[in-house]
Amino acid sequence: MGQVTSTDRRTALRTGAGLLAAGAFTAGCAPNGAVARSTSVAHASARSSAHADADPPTASPAPSPRGYPGRPAQLTHGPRTRPRVALTFHGQGDPAIARALLTTAEKHGAHLTVLAVGSWLDAQPELARRILDGGHDLGNHTQRHLAVNTMSEADARTEITACAGRLKKLTGSIGTWFRPSRAPLASPLVVRLAREAGYPHVLSYDVDSLDYTRPGADAVARKVLGEVRGGSVVSLHFGYPDTVAALPVVLEELARRGLSAVSTTELFS
Repeated sequence: MGQVTSTDRRTALRTGAGLLAAGAFTAGCAPNGAVARSTSVAHASARSSAHADADPPTASPAPSPRGYPGRPAQLTHGPRTRPRVALTFHGQGDPAIARALLTTAEKHGAHLTVLAVGSWLDAQPELARRILDGGHDLGNHTQRHLAVNTMSEADARTEITACAGRLKKLTGSIGTWFRPSRAPLASPLVVRLAREAGYPHVLSYDVDSLDYTRPGADAVARKVLGEVRGGSVVSLHFGYPDTVAALPVVLEELARRGLSAVSTTELFS
């Protein structure tokens, strides 16, 4: 990783600290199912039903899922021969943090991939179009962000299709990708259910930022930049101030290395 100056760190950490003071926390998507909930998430759940009946008008339909012949059902990384990486975000948490991350990416000319939780979109449906209008990918991260691999077939199907339906209502598409909740990889059952719902591939990752453990912005940046390489798919989260503070550092260092941060669709295209 390139040298990061103390001034850069102070600037980045002040950004994160400001959001932290605002109480911006949310639930992570750790493989062990650890949960870190925030007051804002609780309030969002309370607002969910009110927002569900007040959807913004849809523009032209968003892109639909694509199949990539010859590639496995579960994708952990893209082509290693191209200088591209995909920064993927588990979409849940304080919408102010989501907007800050999207804006930061756009200022750096980067495209993200957001795997949105359906109940999160119920609470702030306008963010679906905000994500797409920024040139980012939008996908399905289940309806309630529960441990989908441990569910019965009927319940797991509902988690996938409910979020798909929410995305379709808001954007005209079920989203371009599906990622299981509470696990880096989907079980064979969930892979099959996702395919039946219209997703040819399950999107996993090969770099875990561990931002949901709240290790500090410097640690998030070091973890990502220490492991990322051409074709990598990086797991990050909305909802953590550390991630907001780390993102400019990550994007600047990727650019210095000649790596472009692109949407996952761009990565595989």
